[in-house]
Amino acid sequence: MSNIILACSSLTEYVNAAQKKMNTNWPVILVDRALHVEPADMKAAIKEKISQLFSSPAEPDAPDSPNAPAAPASPNAPNAPAALDPADTTILVAMGFCGGTWDHVSFPCRVVIPRVDDCISLLLTTDDAYQPNRKELGHLYLYESDPKDFSALHLIRDGGTADPSYRGMSQADLFRYWFTGYHAMDIIDTGLNPCYEVPYVEAAQKEADVINADLGYAQGSNLILEKLVSGRWDAQFLVLEPGRTAIHGDFFE
Repeated sequence: MSNIILACSSLTEYVNAAQKKMNTNWPVILVDRALHVEPADMKAAIKEKISQLFSSPAEPDAPDSPNAPAAPASPNAPNAPAALDPADTTILVAMGFCGGTWDHVSFPCRVVIPRVDDCISLLLTTDDAYQPNRKELGHLYLYESDPKDFSALHLIRDGGTADPSYRGMSQADLFRYWFTGYHAMDIIDTGLNPCYEVPYVEAAQKEADVINADLGYAQGSNLILEKLVSGRWDAQFLVLEPGRTAIHGDFFE
């Protein structure tokens, strides 16, 4: 049985850290975090990537993300990879439900998905209890290691390009449109980000100031991804056997 990790590009560092800690080395396929702006686009990209794994290799396309791995070589090239056998493949999903991305989807192979609403709740998980939403109402979260990748900045950038209805809006207008109702911005201490270093905190404070939010901390961990890559799939995970359709209720009891 071969495992392949399908990950949101925002979690690349965390997937790599989990594999290193758990001594695994599964291949990783990345889906661009920008697609979170529209779950239907994320769903379509995931379906396409998984479908490509089980079909004859084609000419490589441009990756969704600058960090995404290159597509398979042309079938006419020497040593072109063969299509995978669905019966012998498990897709390990490094992301959450993500606004309906995984609602009413099925695949020809086994798929294992954390039962969390999104990547924030995934990183806020510090124990083995099933709790799909660990976010606090009115709180926005930062978890990236590099401040230039902070979630809010990416949301503004991605929303302004991915959804035509947002094009032409100023950054200030986009912030007001998306972040009204947030009163707190929490840095998730995952143990992997330099979240107490002065440059990091200063950058986070600037983001908090833009939306008039109080800056604080929330305890997090990489536990879910460590369990995912090492096969410890308990009640925090949905295991879809080949052909089974995932639905909203599978994630949220």
